[in-house]
Amino acid sequence: MPDLDAILARLNQTRAGLLAVVEPIPPDRWRKTPPAGGWSAAEVIAHLTMVEQAILDGAERGLQKEPRPVPLWKRLHIPPIIAEWRFLKARTPIPLDPSLLDAKQPMLDRFAASRRRTLAFIEANRNRDLSRWRHTHPFFGSLNLYTWFKTIYHHEVRHTKQLREIARSV
Repeated sequence: MPDLDAILARLNQTRAGLLAVVEPIPPDRWRKTPPAGGWSAAEVIAHLTMVEQAILDGAERGLQKEPRPVPLWKRLHIPPIIAEWRFLKARTPIPLDPSLLDAKQPMLDRFAASRRRTLAFIEANRNRDLSRWRHTHPFFGSLNLYTWFKTIYHHEVRHTKQLREIARSV
């Protein structure tokens, strides 16, 4: 089993880095599209919240049934660390839910609640071998639950870079 403490530490580290970047964005610029175009800070946080919630929903559903055996060749996948590379552009398979767009603090509160749910799930399943449960990622291939947790922080690093660009433009 992977070192869950390392995964938890990285989840906490990436979240702290993201929040440090978001903190100086003024509330009146929170929902403003950057001059160069793209998502606002609010849209990035909504996206990250939605993705993390979708991963946890899938993990919770998956653990309700016994895992299916997967042959070795189907377990091969693209390493999710490439999610950190901003020069590889990709469209999200999860459309942005505009109802999640709100003022800065309520969005950050919802974002924090999503992470607390992730951390609680990991802790509740600490003594279980989560590598047995797999689900296909639309870009990376078949990932076990540990790799899905790593995908959360790699994805967050990617969007922290984007938020840094947004923060410089406001």
